[in-house]
Amino acid sequence: MANFEIAPGRRIGGDNPCFIIAEVGQNHQGDIRIAKEMIKMAYDCGADCVKFQKCNLDSKFNQQALARSYDSEHSWGKTYGEHKSFLEFSEGQFIELQQHAKDVGILFSSSAGDSSSIDFLDDIGLPFLKIASPDCGNLSFVQYAASKGKPLIISTGMQNMETVRTIYESIKVCNQKFSILHCTSTYPTPPEDAHLRVMQTFKTEFPEVPIGYSSHEQGCAISIAAVAMGAKLLERHVTLNKNWKGNDHTASLEPNEFKDLIKAIRTVEKAFGTTEKRVRKSEEKFIAKLSKSLVATRKLSAGQTITESDVVGKVAEPKGIPVEEMKDILGSSLLIDVQKDQSISWQHISSNEHLMTKSNLDRS
Repeated sequence: MANFEIAPGRRIGGDNPCFIIAEVGQNHQGDIRIAKEMIKMAYDCGADCVKFQKCNLDSKFNQQALARSYDSEHSWGKTYGEHKSFLEFSEGQFIELQQHAKDVGILFSSSAGDSSSIDFLDDIGLPFLKIASPDCGNLSFVQYAASKGKPLIISTGMQNMETVRTIYESIKVCNQKFSILHCTSTYPTPPEDAHLRVMQTFKTEFPEVPIGYSSHEQGCAISIAAVAMGAKLLERHVTLNKNWKGNDHTASLEPNEFKDLIKAIRTVEKAFGTTEKRVRKSEEKFIAKLSKSLVATRKLSAGQTITESDVVGKVAEPKGIPVEEMKDILGSSLLIDVQKDQSISWQHISSNEHLMTKSNLDRS
């Protein structure tokens, strides 16, 4: 199964647990103290990694886009450029956050919004780079990120299947360590727009890479379902307060919710188990209590040939032949009398090679 090392000693894909990313994004309100608190929160909740966003505004936007008026309840400035600048940490602050995550004990990563940010994130030694949905279709940009040789996580919101195929084919020739995330870029995403079955399409078409899910819906149910359907990486937006100013907070989880989500995911993963259907050790005491044995429906005499009407399954004492093995005794002869409602054991049945083998197995 497709898997790779996303950080020293940590693999994703295959039989490895789902890799859970706490996406802070810009929910830090432009305050580095809040950002540090969110890093600690992600660690305390059990996330594998905490992720931010980094861009050079002049490289990501043209001047007209930065100068446009931004009249919104969520705005941190009069223009879009002022708004984005307020939320953008400097390179020095980013390095400070990276060190804080290291001190806390959680992996730190980021998406890059432009080529100069890719260079910066590569230079400071992030374990992997994230390509956000708006850049998934930016082939030259994704190829440049892939050329750094670091693992890539690529979200596919706002893209069609043809674009995702193109990215997959172009990246795998130069960098085999990448994961593709299904994503719907609606904040918050209505359940009917989640379309988790797209992950099945991805797994069929892109068998050489782990498939995951980038979540923007409200609540935990869809994220848990995504893991149950095979997502090997889950990115989930987090916040300290959904009522704060900012577009992403309503599609984010507060600490208690995020902690509950991770706990539920780890429980679901324990439940995956194996593909082999057999009796489990934990069932044995319930088998002893609840399983049914064959008992006589009426008095049966020695030498009588057993028919289906002669026996019925009941919870019985002592235990007899399991009801599941009724077919093995039909047509056999009784060695001794059996009273009505009495359990029938292998010792009651006339000997033949099959039944003697069965009896010996049961006694072993």
